[in-house]
Amino acid sequence: MNAPRKINATAVEPNVRRGGEIRVTLSPRTVGACSGFGGVLDLAPGDHVTEHYHPYSEEFLHVVTGELRLWLDGDPVDLGADDSLLVPIGVRHRLVNVGTAPAHVVFHLSPLAPRPELGHVDTEAPRDESRPNVDVGGAP
Repeated sequence: MNAPRKINATAVEPNVRRGGEIRVTLSPRTVGACSGFGGVLDLAPGDHVTEHYHPYSEEFLHVVTGELRLWLDGDPVDLGADDSLLVPIGVRHRLVNVGTAPAHVVFHLSPLAPRPELGHVDTEAPRDESRPNVDVGGAP
């Protein structure tokens, strides 16, 4: 049996390109994952993650703290602490913190796209195009 690979979210560079702080903790790059990737999202009040979709992966979201509105193909879904939601493959989604406190979300996507650059399609301009897109693929 392979030894478990533990990683703390604070050890991972946050992706702030699309809004919030997205930290991919478990991925092919960080721990050698081969079936999906996941991590955490921290989103300040009023902040949002720009609209995008995943052509190969389902996205599983679990809200730990906060009040969020997720737009799925333009339809709103309100989420609060302890709510979980499945975003199906190919569904456009945008996440907004509609509360007065920071939000903390755990996410997982599976299966992996054939190549990392194919896994995410922006449908709204990134918040900060000057920031690098943190890649989940490749060797750890």
